Amino acid sequence: MTELLPNHLAGRWQTGGGPGTPLLDPVLGTELVRVSNAGLDLEAGYAYARDEGGPALRALTYAQRAGLLSAIVDVLKANRDRYFDIALANSGTTKQDSAVDIDGAIFTLGQYARWGASLGAARWLPDGETVPLAKDGAFLSRHVQVPTRGLALFINAFNFPAWGLWEKAAPALLSGVPVVAKPATATAWLTLAMVADVIAAGILPAGALSVVCGSAQGLLSPLRPFDVVSFTGSADTAAAIRSHDAVVRRSVRVNIEADSLNSALLLPDAQPGSEAFDLLVREVVREMTVKSGQKCTAIRRIFVPASCYAAAGEAIAAKLSRITVGNPRNETVRMGALASRQQWESVQAGTAALRRHADVLHDGSAVPLVDADPSVAACIGPTLLGAARREAACIVHDTEVFGPVATLLPYEGLPDALDQIRLGQGSLVASLYTADAALAADAALALADSHGRLHVVTPETAAVHTGHGNVMPMSLHGGPGRAGGGEELGGLRALGFYHRRAAIQAAGAVTDSLDGAAPQRSAPGH
Repeated sequence: MTELLPNHLAGRWQTGGGPGTPLLDPVLGTELVRVSNAGLDLEAGYAYARDEGGPALRALTYAQRAGLLSAIVDVLKANRDRYFDIALANSGTTKQDSAVDIDGAIFTLGQYARWGASLGAARWLPDGETVPLAKDGAFLSRHVQVPTRGLALFINAFNFPAWGLWEKAAPALLSGVPVVAKPATATAWLTLAMVADVIAAGILPAGALSVVCGSAQGLLSPLRPFDVVSFTGSADTAAAIRSHDAVVRRSVRVNIEADSLNSALLLPDAQPGSEAFDLLVREVVREMTVKSGQKCTAIRRIFVPASCYAAAGEAIAAKLSRITVGNPRNETVRMGALASRQQWESVQAGTAALRRHADVLHDGSAVPLVDADPSVAACIGPTLLGAARREAACIVHDTEVFGPVATLLPYEGLPDALDQIRLGQGSLVASLYTADAALAADAALALADSHGRLHVVTPETAAVHTGHGNVMPMSLHGGPGRAGGGEELGGLRALGFYHRRAAIQAAGAVTDSLDGAAPQRSAPGH
């Protein structure tokens, strides 16, 4: 039997009971390692994080915690090549796709290290200005944000085992809040390897970073009122978290990032042959194929003027036809595997449901795989669907296939396009393609209430825009409604989730005295 990997909890490495759950190579189907948390005392582990890790982190200033993040970056960079080997084996991703995850994690940590250093020798954050409560100004109100005295539990998805951990852990640790990470089982090896390297380096105080791999059973029960939970995954699991006693009765704070039917919108001015048209085609193909379409921010719906429908379908399909799919160990392969055979079955079922209501404009599943056995490998080519008839498009606005599948939809006038996009009931991101800056601004504002991020691509940004699906730490990540209603990143705004806001009402001498420990800035959102 393969190696059973340990968990790190209560300041020590602990092996779960039983045979454990095997982690597989999604291309070859071979068993790599096993994970288990059976029999672990989660309550004791959580208490250790709160009682040991929390006070040790809060004793440090923001700048000192930022130094810890910088040291983590150095450790991850030193072991970067090994992480790529693990990602290749356990996630089945090409080197370019693995870099999105691994280098994205390192980049995000580095950003928060720099931002944290700017907060200096402070241990709390000011929130707004001091305001008078008495006519003579002798009694005042001052809002402050202080780190919560609980822990941060991260329940992460399978698609980003590296970035998924560190994009959450960076603002949490910078805030002074200890972290307990529960990675998705299928791809947990990379998360565990990174945590093990950081623990071995002795960077963080005992109890500041824990990792539990395996079953999620009982994960929420030991949570206490000042703990926080950040979850990335399905809407069904999100609903179960929100209805748990820890949330309902103990008011544990929750951040959710769930399903999202993200859109790409070609604005009316961008006709076939224009640069904006070509930019949309290029970005759609990239988003369908990077990480085999397994990104919560990937484009699922493509909206174009009805007059452009045929041309857009042909242009996207032509580029998709050149995508090679299979074993990422083969240098000719551009798109690797889905995370697991189970995910492959889910994508097949979801695609079949959509195909009953839409036309197939490109069927990548019919293309032979490169160096991969189709009966074993979790590999599937990209599929472009088209829903030209409005009555057939309802399912497209309600069904996300978490893989290399997207649907092209026509619109009649911009108001119609905006209405159709909103049928997604809230999304993480929509991208807009145009050469008309004023039109782009109007459309972005019109969609802002139903999206966490609007990514506008114009010809002058063709070479520099960061990509529809790339989550940059400077910008907000999250979305309303179906997308979960959560917010992550957005610069120092992310620290707000790990802090508690309170109003201090006192004489001016007291409120003035607070400034001795405050950073010279207004609020963490700036």
